Amino acid sequence: MNSKLLGSIAIVSGTAIGGGMLALPLATAGLGSFSALALLVVLWLVSAYTALLMLEINLRSGVGDNVHAITGKTLGKLGQFIQGASFLSLLYALTMVYLLGGSSLLGAKFELLTGEPLNHEVAISVFTLVFGGLIAIGISWVDKASRLLFPIMVLLLVVVVFFLLPEVSFSTIVADTVKEGIKQGGFSGALMAAVPVVFTSFGFHVCIATLVGYLEGDVKNLKKVLLVGSTIPLFCYILWLLVTIGTVGGATISSFNGSLPMLVKALQGVSSFPLIDKCISVFADLALLTSFLGVTMSLFDFLKELTRAKDSIAGRLQTWVLTFIPPLLCALFYPDGFVKVLGYAAIPLVIMIIFLPIAMAYVGRKQTSEGYQVSGGNVGLGALALLGLGIIVAQLAS
Repeated sequence: MNSKLLGSIAIVSGTAIGGGMLALPLATAGLGSFSALALLVVLWLVSAYTALLMLEINLRSGVGDNVHAITGKTLGKLGQFIQGASFLSLLYALTMVYLLGGSSLLGAKFELLTGEPLNHEVAISVFTLVFGGLIAIGISWVDKASRLLFPIMVLLLVVVVFFLLPEVSFSTIVADTVKEGIKQGGFSGALMAAVPVVFTSFGFHVCIATLVGYLEGDVKNLKKVLLVGSTIPLFCYILWLLVTIGTVGGATISSFNGSLPMLVKALQGVSSFPLIDKCISVFADLALLTSFLGVTMSLFDFLKELTRAKDSIAGRLQTWVLTFIPPLLCALFYPDGFVKVLGYAAIPLVIMIIFLPIAMAYVGRKQTSEGYQVSGGNVGLGALALLGLGIIVAQLAS
């Protein structure tokens, strides 16, 4: 497997793992571990199917087209407007989530080192300027950074899981989270709250159009990238849930009220090895950073095409401002929205990667049956539409 393919897999996995990985215990603590794991598998299958469906649409439209152009070709101006609004809402929401998560971790580290709290506005501005600056350089540098950071992140996850697994309490996994779910209003209430966040945790689809161009429309390699890249997060999520809920406990995690630094601190208190404390901290940083890079890369690329900005210093600066200033302003005025905003992101995500692709695939298949096509036919499209509707209902009800 060549380095370009590995880098693409890292972008897919890194885009999914991040806010999703870190928010999963916070969102599913009241559901119960076994139900949460089953939900992970079901929504991974939905995510993989929709990824292949979007690949079909991208290849039929033409290598190099972004999502906006593909929608315009297939569904016209109205579909293009709906897609653009959903795409921007999703990526801006996810960028806001990662700015909040990244700045909270940065603030926690600053306080640990100096003993003084770091102002929220300063923390989020520094995080945006330093790590957001990488996006202005281009996809090749994001690819290189992902190739370097993602394996380190996975290695740290393995180390953390290896040392924390002996501390996992099976009785805690079975009893504690179920009791918490009952206390919060029953299984259905916990499920409604968890579904949007879990689904969004597999939201790597934003980078598919970019990767189709990057890998020059190679169907075999693209399928491999999407399936392998989405399966890695599934296994990581399963291990992460078992370790977090099985050691800290669902009741304790629920009391954090969505605070990422509190979750990291609680996990650091589980192990008796000081080195593991540092591994947990660095892992959390890299998980969020790789996801941040993947999402903002796609947002930057989309805005650059949408505004037809020139590939010059002034043009890239203009696109950078459009990419980061709106979510930065929202994050400054809504500092406690890490898990909540991630859940709200499920609505534009469902529209963008379920309903619109269904419509585009249906129209495209009526026009021609040539080229790559996902199996399942209209029955598969209908089942997918029902699942998408269920996710939206879950978010509105939570």
